[in-house]
Amino acid sequence: MSRTDSTTTAEPGPGDSGTLLTGIVGFTEVLRAAGLPVTGDRVAAFVEALDGLDVTDRTQAYWAGRLTLCADPDDIARYDLAFPAWFEPAQGGGTRVRDERPPAPPRLAALVPGREGTGEDEEGSEGPELRAAATGNEVLRHRDLGELSAVEREHLRRLMVLLRPDPPVRPSRRRRPSRHGAADPQRTLRAALRNQGELADIRRRTATDRPRKVVLLVDVSGSMEPYADALLRFAHVFVRRSPRSVEAFTLGTRLTRITRELRQRDPERALAAAGKAIPDWSGGTRLGEVLRAFVDRWGRRGAARRAVVVIFSDGWERGGTELLGEQVEQLSRLAHRVVWVNPHAGKAGYAPVQGGIVAALPHLDRLLAGHSLATLEELLRVVRDA
Repeated sequence: MSRTDSTTTAEPGPGDSGTLLTGIVGFTEVLRAAGLPVTGDRVAAFVEALDGLDVTDRTQAYWAGRLTLCADPDDIARYDLAFPAWFEPAQGGGTRVRDERPPAPPRLAALVPGREGTGEDEEGSEGPELRAAATGNEVLRHRDLGELSAVEREHLRRLMVLLRPDPPVRPSRRRRPSRHGAADPQRTLRAALRNQGELADIRRRTATDRPRKVVLLVDVSGSMEPYADALLRFAHVFVRRSPRSVEAFTLGTRLTRITRELRQRDPERALAAAGKAIPDWSGGTRLGEVLRAFVDRWGRRGAARRAVVVIFSDGWERGGTELLGEQVEQLSRLAHRVVWVNPHAGKAGYAPVQGGIVAALPHLDRLLAGHSLATLEELLRVVRDA
């Protein structure tokens, strides 16, 4: 096997299996650094697949990795970026696998408050210095979403994709056969007819569950702008997880349904499409009027009936708060649960004194803080247990 520029031809010889294995392991480490959940069994499956294929064939190597290392459709875009950098074309139409181990990726963490990187080179360094703690991800989970740096926001987007919401369920009228439960007269009678009329045993059935609808109402007014991007990404994860039972709307000076836009697989394309559909981004707030539009057009027609409705807003209302209180009361009568998520509720010294919050609070089932990834994970548990 010939070596050229730290690369190795992917035609393994008698003594080159260790070098090729090093290159393959290095490729999986690059994928882990890109955010793919590459586990040991997936790596083993990848190596076993390559063992039965022609590694010099670029197409075969690509599909072997894509089918074994990608755990979710959202992983394909990251895989497509990493594959060309590691499986390089060789002269003659083959493929070369880089055999060096990749450098350990920097562990991104929350920067020390007040000490964010300036972007200027210091002492010959090639970029800003990241002062990362050993428990970077855990620290970042509790940081305020509205106070993150650009680097932290990028890392938060990768963590957001890893969320796996479990939709709430509700009892269904349908029944399924079971060893325990109430008697099933029809199945019992049919069994007796097949047995010449002799009643041998009692067939039983039990209730089944079906997903409960979830409605996400995200305030995109000017006061919510620091949190709007993260909350829309959270809504995208929820909609992609349960596209048939989750609806998403934005609140501002008008009501906008963005469910169809958020059903796209790629988060960036989904948010770009949602941004084009939202005409009142970072504008004013008329929560009472917009909620009335939602209740009249969508809520009474089935979207909110027996659903879990989550309102993301800080409660600032330009108009009168009486209308807002009336609409939240109407919503509480239609929905199974109404949860209000206020990013400011997680800050020290917070008190629900805003006019909108005061008017809505008597009709809410829960008031939660949504200012960090940890509080959004708590919201997932609340919605699941509803």
